Amino acid sequence: MLKIQKDKNLTSYTTLGIGDKAEFFAVVKDKQDLIAAITWAERKKVSVYVLGGGSNLLISGPVRGLVLKNEIRGRKLAQDNKGAVLVEAKSGEDWAKFVDYTVSKGWHGLENLSLIYGTVGAAPIQNIGAYGVELKDSFDHLVAIDLKTGKEKIFYAADCRFGYRDSVFKRRLKGKYFIYSVTVRLRKKASLRLEYGSIKNQLAQRGVKKPTLKETAAAVKDIRRSKLPDPVKLPNAGSFFKNIELSEQRFLRLQVKYPDLPGWPAGAGKIKIPSAWLIEKAGFKGRRYGPLGMHERQALVMVNYDGATPRQASALAQKIKLAIQKKFGLDLQEEINII
Repeated sequence: MLKIQKDKNLTSYTTLGIGDKAEFFAVVKDKQDLIAAITWAERKKVSVYVLGGGSNLLISGPVRGLVLKNEIRGRKLAQDNKGAVLVEAKSGEDWAKFVDYTVSKGWHGLENLSLIYGTVGAAPIQNIGAYGVELKDSFDHLVAIDLKTGKEKIFYAADCRFGYRDSVFKRRLKGKYFIYSVTVRLRKKASLRLEYGSIKNQLAQRGVKKPTLKETAAAVKDIRRSKLPDPVKLPNAGSFFKNIELSEQRFLRLQVKYPDLPGWPAGAGKIKIPSAWLIEKAGFKGRRYGPLGMHERQALVMVNYDGATPRQASALAQKIKLAIQKKFGLDLQEEINII
């Protein structure tokens, strides 16, 4: 039975360890709970916010309305074809564990997305990506539930309007749907994406010449562990800012001033540059500002050393954005979701 709580502190539900109170709060464990919560919110005329793993989130102040903690779990083989499978996972499933499951079955497609914190439901919202792969590359469809009417709707890839760490659910449909399940199409035969330099180097260090699916996933995990702090040990929200895409002409102009500026092709005459490099060059990498700081090994990651507040996190993010604009003339955009 659905239980509605009042004035619930959300700090422990975020990997950054920064939060505030939710006016109303409930845990949903199945579709019945979800429909009951939607009905309650509609009757009370309050907004509904969905909270997954809290790994890509900054709560910037008190949250008015009803916050739903998604704990709807389950996974299944939805379809088995000759060369591919369709695998469905409920949105409350842990993403990293879901990837491990697909790798253990010998299904190719998600291995480069190993060890990304968060839930399955957040993956399409963010179009998560790593090491040359994005969710959209394996995405088939998702089932979402309207947070006003409780009605189901199927979204295919074209409907989701995936972009770089972006989708329709971060824009026009933000806050309008609860993603209930996600189905991915995975390959049975080897089709590894190893062109990302770090993966090749890591496999070489392991002495692996002809990597298997499991060895590739293990290499990705090793890379992530070497660069990114474990949020259980050091609270953080993963990459705080997006990388920046520039026209090739603008990139070349910047390179005249900063010859060591890295970049790689992003298609359509665009060059993507790592925001971590910009933040490091601006002097933020490894520096602390009271209880907060940017991680010593990965400048994109804001870490909470000692009980930071939402206001302090917002202030540090703004400080970094202003510094990058002043030094490079570039505008950083947050990758995390802010409520």
